[in-house]
Amino acid sequence: MKKRLLSSWGKALLITLVLVLVSAGSVFAAGFALIEQSMSGLGNAYSGGAASAEDASTIFYNPAGMTLLNGQQLILGTHIIMPSVKFHNEGSTHVTGQPLSGGNGGDGGVTKPVPNLYYSRKVSDKFSVGMGINAPFGLATDYDKDWVGRYHAVESDVMTVNINPSVAYKINDNLSFGAGLNVQYIKAKLSNAVDFGLIGYGKHIPGLLPQANDGFAELEGDNWGIGYNLGLLYEFSKNTRAGIAYRSRIEHALEGDVDFSKVPDLLKGTFKDGGIKADLTTPDNLSISLYHQINPQWAVMADFTWTNWSLFKKLAVEFDNAALPDSVTTEKWQDNYRYSLGVTYTPCCNWILRAGTAYDTTAIESAKYRTPRIPDGDRIWAALGAGYRLSDMVSFDIGYAHLFVNDPEINKKATGEDLSRGALKGTFDAAVDILSAQVVLRF
Repeated sequence: MKKRLLSSWGKALLITLVLVLVSAGSVFAAGFALIEQSMSGLGNAYSGGAASAEDASTIFYNPAGMTLLNGQQLILGTHIIMPSVKFHNEGSTHVTGQPLSGGNGGDGGVTKPVPNLYYSRKVSDKFSVGMGINAPFGLATDYDKDWVGRYHAVESDVMTVNINPSVAYKINDNLSFGAGLNVQYIKAKLSNAVDFGLIGYGKHIPGLLPQANDGFAELEGDNWGIGYNLGLLYEFSKNTRAGIAYRSRIEHALEGDVDFSKVPDLLKGTFKDGGIKADLTTPDNLSISLYHQINPQWAVMADFTWTNWSLFKKLAVEFDNAALPDSVTTEKWQDNYRYSLGVTYTPCCNWILRAGTAYDTTAIESAKYRTPRIPDGDRIWAALGAGYRLSDMVSFDIGYAHLFVNDPEINKKATGEDLSRGALKGTFDAAVDILSAQVVLRF
């Protein structure tokens, strides 16, 4: 039986890695972070992330929690993240003073699965090892090609794959320490319309008029980076524990290509396909969690998480073609703070029921720095979940969360870097639904 399970574990790892590579990329924590790394944790709105250590997904939230797990565990699961992002134009104008043409862009939200895989093994009473494969950051929005904000964004798709080998050591009866290496792959695809009519009009090229001769630019790049995560878990008693966990920032130097389309003949000498470079640093974060088992039926948990989004000052793309200036988008983000509370109820030995809520502050400082690529806003989570233990070896978890997003505003000016993009002004009607399911194998 063990040989068959271990063989299945190897196949499952390969399948999950492929699924993460082709699917991860949605935005549901602040900025473009993805907190959805545990299907059991979703039901509690991730309120006990660094302290609960309910299953092997603790590898992501606090690797020290592996010391509380017995034997071996293999988790296979996925989230289906279903966002809705609808723009309402409120007087957007072109640099010429004319209204920006086009509609509201349809629903810019993109539904995608985000799979995770975790494996943990207790090597001795004090030492445990594990492996996680997940997608800690992602971004996916897609608007109509002729929408009013097309010069700012059409398609945005950023995905990461994080390979996270981890270890945990029980220092004494109360304190455990954990650490992990994060080998992270990032791939980004960004597209937007280019107002070649405005450029040609400025160069006095006959027949080219603003908003009448649009083309498109599509940029793609990728990179591998390395970081780490650390965690401490302290057990005040059998029923009460606290955890603190830190994940490092990871610096990425993306390289790729730009592809221009529908370029007018007299501008093809400037707007040529070629190489690009862009630096992007994913932020570090710190979590502090509490877990308390009130009695055999009830447990409560809480979490505070800080994410260092203030390091994201701008997104600058450098073109190998010296005739093109850098494409710069000023971000000026601020740190994000997440507060969450949760409760679990165990009515019998086989079932566990979960509920939780969270308040997630936006990483975007003001409407003038918000972009349609990431229409981030403050959000409130409402989450429910359930788990069922089929046997000592197999259990299942499901979860659902709805995120109420405070309608984000955007107020761009047609000056500086946005001169040719236009003064995009309006609000986004945004919300998110998340469904998750996982199977846990213990052996």
